[in-house]
Amino acid sequence: MAAAVLETTLSLPNKRSGKVRDLYDVTLADGREALLIIATDRISAFDVVMANGLAGKGIVLTQISKFWFDHFADSVPHHLISTDVADVPGLNASEQAALRGRIMLCQKTDVVPIECIARGYITGSGWKDYQASGAVCGIRLPQGLKNSDRLAEPLFTPSTKAVTGHDENISFAQGAEVVGGELMQWLQETTLQLYSQARDYAGARGIILADTKFEFGIAPGAEHPLLIDEIFTPDSSRFWPADDWEPGREQQSFDKQIVRNYLETVVNQGHWDKTAPGPALPEEVTDKAIARYLEAYQRLTGETLQL
Repeated sequence: MAAAVLETTLSLPNKRSGKVRDLYDVTLADGREALLIIATDRISAFDVVMANGLAGKGIVLTQISKFWFDHFADSVPHHLISTDVADVPGLNASEQAALRGRIMLCQKTDVVPIECIARGYITGSGWKDYQASGAVCGIRLPQGLKNSDRLAEPLFTPSTKAVTGHDENISFAQGAEVVGGELMQWLQETTLQLYSQARDYAGARGIILADTKFEFGIAPGAEHPLLIDEIFTPDSSRFWPADDWEPGREQQSFDKQIVRNYLETVVNQGHWDKTAPGPALPEEVTDKAIARYLEAYQRLTGETLQL
């Protein structure tokens, strides 16, 4: 397996970096402006990027997203143009080799300032909310639910970015004040439709899709928003093995929970306080974590991904 890609330094304009992705502006051969999204192997936990990454994680995330974009191509328009490095203008041969499998060349959009979350099971922050109030994001639920129970109907629980940059749960009505009632209704219907279809698909392959989040963007001349960012990856969704699901407890997952569990041990031992910089992860932890990402890809696609 190749070394982890933690940073990119391309001779392309307007680089921006998030916790995991590097973004660049690209001008295509036909003159259109596009966005290059590179999934690095950086890994974050508790909002802190770790000192080392998971080698190949960016490739797995990109290939899972590509699979789902292709799967839903006839259901909702999306921003993906290509995942082939040869389609990116301005990359030399060594850059193409380093980035192969981990790029998405995408149509530029104006991002809709609503994060669209679908919850089919009660877990995570939703479970904490329910314990405290009997509701999730203001939506009342029946009494007596247990952690990780399946909900009778999936919930649409939007959020928006606060001034400080943290996600803030909002009601449907609050979202409508931001983007308008008609668009908010479209976001809700599309989010729940995509989630329900993906939940059924994954369930037939031994994976419970507990919840997920989407982002949408407005492109010039488009009738409806485009589905953007990543979709149905272990970083944007909770994937649980169906054969191990047991309500009343936290579930095993196909994501970086192994990393979080290790870091909680480090914190409890007094070796880290959940602030930057993050510690280096031991090889045993990174190997187990990337194996879970690869297993999710194999179950969803029926194919083995070679890193």
